Amino acid sequence: MSNFKEDLRKIKAFVFDFDGVFTDGSLYIFPDGEQVRSMNIKDGYAVQFAIKKDFPIAIISGASCGFVASRFKGLGVNDIYLHSRNKMNDLNDFIAKRKLNPDNILYMGDDLPDYEVMKHVGVATCPADAAIEIKSISKYISNYDGGKGCVRDVIEQVLRAQKKWNDVDAFNW
Repeated sequence: MSNFKEDLRKIKAFVFDFDGVFTDGSLYIFPDGEQVRSMNIKDGYAVQFAIKKDFPIAIISGASCGFVASRFKGLGVNDIYLHSRNKMNDLNDFIAKRKLNPDNILYMGDDLPDYEVMKHVGVATCPADAAIEIKSISKYISNYDGGKGCVRDVIEQVLRAQKKWNDVDAFNW
């Protein structure tokens, strides 16, 4: 079995679920039906920084809220798959479009819809509060819960392993 820290050096792309990874899983519904979720700003910084360092990033989520696409487009993410009913199909589309090898992808998911996709990529990761089935197949379990910095955790580790973190590009948004 390979070493997690060594595997980080081969990562060329990131794929993330949304709810439970970028959010803590809480869903607030206003009387008009609008749905609101809370996200960690440091996760957003890490996403835009990884993109600046030429890492393609995809979001694959069953969520269908417009604000999700808006938030990630604002961070520079171009591959956003919402209302996903088959995450493998969306992952395969991302792989084909970006000409990636699945072994060079880090995926972070938190629940059963992520299981099949996580078994297909090189480095499967999850937040600390992920479902037990997801933890059992993860090469790395973040010390941070979903919505509490787990995305920043894995992106920072990859960029540090590749000596791309905390350089001159880090000081500008």
